[in-house]
Amino acid sequence: MEIGNCRGVVLNLADYRESDRLVTLFTLEHGRISGIARGARRSVKRFGGALELFALLNLQVKFRNALSELLEADIVTIHSGIRSDLNRIAHAAYASDLIATFSPEGLANQRLFRLLTAYLAHLDAGLATVSDRRFFEINLLNIIGYRPELDQCSRCGSLLGEGAERAGRIFGGEVVCRRCGISCREISAETLELLSRSLKTGRFGLLSFSSATLDEAGALLDNAIESHLEKPLRSLAFLRELGDNQIASLPS
Repeated sequence: MEIGNCRGVVLNLADYRESDRLVTLFTLEHGRISGIARGARRSVKRFGGALELFALLNLQVKFRNALSELLEADIVTIHSGIRSDLNRIAHAAYASDLIATFSPEGLANQRLFRLLTAYLAHLDAGLATVSDRRFFEINLLNIIGYRPELDQCSRCGSLLGEGAERAGRIFGGEVVCRRCGISCREISAETLELLSRSLKTGRFGLLSFSSATLDEAGALLDNAIESHLEKPLRSLAFLRELGDNQIASLPS
């Protein structure tokens, strides 16, 4: 057993026995870890109300191969703004679910940690928009190696070209040329350009998708993500129940 310090985001919480809590964390130093916080339900003295969904914490942990033990937790930020709005809660929960699903246990990924913490900070400060959700998704797919090709056909390798000629087709979670996807839905050059710019822009809120480009980007990214899921995400179902496609994106 090793005792160490780390910084992490609370992805999931569950009550355990009479007084304990099970906590899933995504940490900067160790990636996703699962731990038990003993006595967290009975006394707030030890953890001081730090164990809340989406909270960013400084932690002391006794690491074990299976279930680690949380010894101390100090709040960096609780992200109270997120919990003041149902749409922000839904988007934060969806992002947390994606991280928990696609991050292996115990494998650090600093780029993924920075993406998650930047998104939570952005949600904490302002409205949840579908443009920012798509920005998060394409960057997540890029970091974990599942990003669809945006410049060339994933089937034949031909370049999609420039301007209007760059338009491709959506084949599941891939982008193909018109010849390889003759009967598939088109994805415009504008949408492909916005997705490409999302990978080069380091901040949330700088890019805004129109209704048409959101629809196309959503069709591609939803397929790309769902093709790698073993089971549907409850948080995604919750987003769809809220009618997230009706949430207006912020102007650029």
